[in-house]
Amino acid sequence: MNVLSREKQIEVIAALCEGVGIRTASRLTGVNRGTVASLALRVGLGCVELHDRIMVGVRTNRLELDETWSYVGKKQKNTKPHETQKGDQYVFIGMAANQKAIVSYWIGKRDTANMEAFIGDLRGRVIGQPEISTDGFHPYRPAIRDAFGENASHGVIVKTYSVTNLAKDAATRYSPAAVVAVSRDVAAGAPEYISTSYVERQNLSLRMSSRRFTRLTNGFSKKLDNHCAAVALYVAHYNLCRTHEALRTTPAKALGVADKVWTIAQLVDAALAVAPALPKETPPERRRAFTVIQGGKP
Repeated sequence: MNVLSREKQIEVIAALCEGVGIRTASRLTGVNRGTVASLALRVGLGCVELHDRIMVGVRTNRLELDETWSYVGKKQKNTKPHETQKGDQYVFIGMAANQKAIVSYWIGKRDTANMEAFIGDLRGRVIGQPEISTDGFHPYRPAIRDAFGENASHGVIVKTYSVTNLAKDAATRYSPAAVVAVSRDVAAGAPEYISTSYVERQNLSLRMSSRRFTRLTNGFSKKLDNHCAAVALYVAHYNLCRTHEALRTTPAKALGVADKVWTIAQLVDAALAVAPALPKETPPERRRAFTVIQGGKP
C-alpha cells in the first residue's frame, strides 16, 4: 500500500462508509484505485480485531438473527466445484434488538457448518439467556439448542410470499414478492416476542452502505478476503460511528460496550493500530513479463 497521509486515509474510508465503490472513492479522493483497495482491506482486517475486542460480555434481552445474500466473483450457478470462495456468500447477523447493535456476524455458505460457527461465535459474546428470534432456516434450531441449552427461548417467524408474480414483466421484474401470510412458532422455551423486523431493516442498511451489496451492478466483490473486510468495516462503522435515529446515539454506546460516539478518524486510527500486516506483493523483477509476439505471417 502506498503511504497516505492520515487525512487522506480518513477521507477514503469515510467515502467507502457512505456506500461508494472503490473506483468512485478513487475519483473523489484522488487516490490510486489500488491504494484505496489496499487501505480498505487493511482497515477492514483491523475492524475484525476491533469487533472481537469490543463486542464481548454483551447483555441484552432479545436477539434477532438473519442472513443476507451476496456473492463473490460470480453467481453460484457459474461456479465450479473447487471454487469454494466464489459464488454465494451469505452474511449471518445477530443483532441486539433493543440496542440495534450487531453483536455477531459470520460470512460463508448458507449451510449447517457455517450456521453452527455463527451461533457459536454469538454464544461466546452474549451473557445470559436472551430471547432469540430467527427465520425458518432449519439449522437454526439444533444450533441454538446446542449453544444456548435446552432452556433457551427461541421463536421462529416464517413468511409466505406470493408466487403469482414469478413471471414478471419488465416493469415489475425486480419488485419484491408480496407477503401473503406470516406464522410465528415457538421452537423452544417461552419467547415473549417473535420478530426479525429490526435485523431485516439492518440488512437494508448494509446494502445501502456498502457498494458491494448493490444489486445489478459490477461493484460486487471479486475476492472473498476483500468482501469480508468490507463487511467488517461496515459493522464497525455501524456499531461505533453511525448515530441511530431512534436511539439518538450509536448502537455500541446504547449496548454499553463503548463510552462515546466514535469518529471516522478514531475508527481508522484504532483499526490500523491492530490490523495484521498484509502479505507483501511479488517484487516487479519476479513478476512474469509480457512476451512480444511479432505480427505478420511466418
